[in-house]
Amino acid sequence: MENIKNYIETNRERFLEELFGLIRIPSVSASEANKADMIRAAEYIRELIDANGADRAEVYPTPGNPIVYGEKIIDPSLPTILVYGHYDVMPAEPLEKWDSPPFEPEIRDGKIWARGADDDKGQLFMHLKAFEMMNATGSLPCNVKFMIEGEEEAGSESIGGFCSEYRDMLSCDVILVSDTTMISSEIPSITSGLRGLSYIQIEVEGPNRDLHSGIYGGAVVNPCNAICDIISRLKDSDGRITIPGFYDAVSVPSDAERAKMAERPFDPEEYKKSVGVDALAGEKGFSTLESTGIRPTLDVNGIWGGYIGEGAKTILPSKASAKISMRLVPCQKAEEIAKLAIDHIRAIAPAGVKLKAEYLHGGEAYVSPIDTPEYLAAEMACEEIFGKKPIPIRSGGSIPIISTFEKILGVKSILMGFGLESDAIHSPNENYPLENLFAGMRAIPLYYKYYTELKKQG
Repeated sequence: MENIKNYIETNRERFLEELFGLIRIPSVSASEANKADMIRAAEYIRELIDANGADRAEVYPTPGNPIVYGEKIIDPSLPTILVYGHYDVMPAEPLEKWDSPPFEPEIRDGKIWARGADDDKGQLFMHLKAFEMMNATGSLPCNVKFMIEGEEEAGSESIGGFCSEYRDMLSCDVILVSDTTMISSEIPSITSGLRGLSYIQIEVEGPNRDLHSGIYGGAVVNPCNAICDIISRLKDSDGRITIPGFYDAVSVPSDAERAKMAERPFDPEEYKKSVGVDALAGEKGFSTLESTGIRPTLDVNGIWGGYIGEGAKTILPSKASAKISMRLVPCQKAEEIAKLAIDHIRAIAPAGVKLKAEYLHGGEAYVSPIDTPEYLAAEMACEEIFGKKPIPIRSGGSIPIISTFEKILGVKSILMGFGLESDAIHSPNENYPLENLFAGMRAIPLYYKYYTELKKQG
């Protein structure tokens, strides 16, 4: 689409300044102090959608942060694409780790450096500008709707209710999302699956106070020892989770799909070097990439108890606690897995301690078939831009709201992200390559084109 490419070249500087204006708004959803900034960011996006050619663009209040909705319906008989994204960002702390102010975007080494440069303001902005360009060049082939939230980084508490309340308004054929990564420009990829999440917290309580470890040690159960013993028994030496019933709903992808995913280049030595370890773990019978993508896991995210100050304090602590996350695969239900885990932990907890356990939050896994018009349109668009057919990858991460969309709206989401693992999202010095920003702007109109054509073919 030469007209799109030319439009980008003509408007490149304006595009960047508009994106920088959005980035400069510190829309940190985790902070009540930034509440006014959330409203500013939502209104900024509404104005862009409106100016870019929408029939309507509105900001909807919610119990949390506002949701921006926009639409352009050119023909009700044509397919409708719903674009989802989020304007909220993670906190920028620790500020001293940034090489430049996090909310003052800078271009260095061909990248935009700022909080939200990638996640998700940069990637969302690609869709806003793709919409503008298709309208300006008369190439919009189907209907489009926007649903942009401000709570993704804080759990998306309001959007499920919004989808239920406005289900008819949000009716669509596919949801298009750019909030994920690709392997590289040389090895393009599309995220075809996300793991779910089940997060629990446990507390082991023993004596009614901290005890002298010399006088009572050996006679009273030590809660720190007990919680370590419990955790050690949750996985076996093959990396398999020992919770009864944990794998009942787990299935392994077909050999063909595993072979397709295995096309992703992977160097174990480079992987170890990148995270500073000399050995890797994983479940027996599965590769490292499969262990982080298509298999469920259990990990301790935090553990505490007893004395951790300077020097020694010889005590037998009265309490110990841990936070445990379980990444889930399709068909595993977050609350059911949490109950299985808590029941098992209660069963193996030693006598002499009391156990408290609670399910904190979670969400289901998501998988997109790779042989549907929705997915194939993304494959065709990426292949045209990058010159290679993209590899489908299963991400180890979770975006719980994606499975919620399918439950409420009844349609699949396509995760056509253009970020890179090196973009340092959620970390200091977040960045986004200009090359990827503009490649995304070119690929998204192609998705609209190919999806509309494939749907017409039936």
